[in-house]
Amino acid sequence: MTKKRITSFDVAEKSGVSRTTVSLVLNNISDIRISPETRQRVLDVARELGYHPDSAGRKLASGRSNTIGLVLRQSREQVFADSLLPKVAMGVNQAAEESGFQVLLKALEPENIDGYVRLIQENHVDGIIISGPQQDDLEIVNLYREGFPIVLMGQLPGSNLPVVDIDAISGSKIAVKHLIDNGHSNIGMITNASLKYTSAQQRYAGYLQALAEAGIAEDSRLLLEGNYTPTSGYLAMKKLLEKKPLVTAVFIASDVVAKGAMQAIKESGLRIPEDVSVVGFDDIPLADFFDPPLTTIRIPSYQLGWVAGNNLIQLVKGNELKQNQVFLDSELIIRNSSSFRKNDL
Repeated sequence: MTKKRITSFDVAEKSGVSRTTVSLVLNNISDIRISPETRQRVLDVARELGYHPDSAGRKLASGRSNTIGLVLRQSREQVFADSLLPKVAMGVNQAAEESGFQVLLKALEPENIDGYVRLIQENHVDGIIISGPQQDDLEIVNLYREGFPIVLMGQLPGSNLPVVDIDAISGSKIAVKHLIDNGHSNIGMITNASLKYTSAQQRYAGYLQALAEAGIAEDSRLLLEGNYTPTSGYLAMKKLLEKKPLVTAVFIASDVVAKGAMQAIKESGLRIPEDVSVVGFDDIPLADFFDPPLTTIRIPSYQLGWVAGNNLIQLVKGNELKQNQVFLDSELIIRNSSSFRKNDL
């Protein structure tokens, strides 16, 4: 039987202190005020449990580089298609500059589930923001338990990692309710990404909640997955338009994906919104210039980046966060891609 590996989380729990305090003590960070008694208690417990920091945890002991990483769990193609990234990155960068830090932007392919330690070691970053974590990103949890500063833009169910995210369930529910209030009942959905991503699951959950509260039965045939790109939206919408009866409205959980979906609707000879109403999610800068302009859920992308960057820097400095999980509000922006459905009444 394999013996359970002792982590800094175990030391913190038995010592009665925070995991951050354990990391600071065991990595001998001297410029933080920790009482001699607390230091000694942590050292005694670590010795008793037989705890030894791993190479990623020891990164803290080498001194700060004043560089943080913004890690995107997307392919390069998906990163290039991500119209929200510039605003998010601007927010992270502004928070970093205010504290004398730099930002390193890295894309980590979705298939690469064990590249964080190498990324940290090769680039000498003091902490990382991970955008779009997958459910099976267990390496993130292990790094956090070892004391490495991490903030998620997205969520890992069942973990207590620091999070800065939007309330995607609420936002999606508002989007679908808008369609229902406009008389639609046969409403399809195209996700922003594979459902292995929590962001896609949450947007789907909001869609389901809106249907349930309106007494509309779920039809699993009307759910298709996007993959961050216009092409994925185009292909998904083509399949959705083959379903009978024809949907009168579609909620697309990404404006970038919606761009391709709208092209597919037009190519089929249907009109937006007269035949099919469309609501997106994100409110990318070009959404107002779609044809027709896209009704969508606006998220505070700059603020999302700034809060995530600021929270990560606080962790790097050894400070406790006032709020471990922060969820920002979104709002419905009504444009010309959605309309009242008279024929359904």
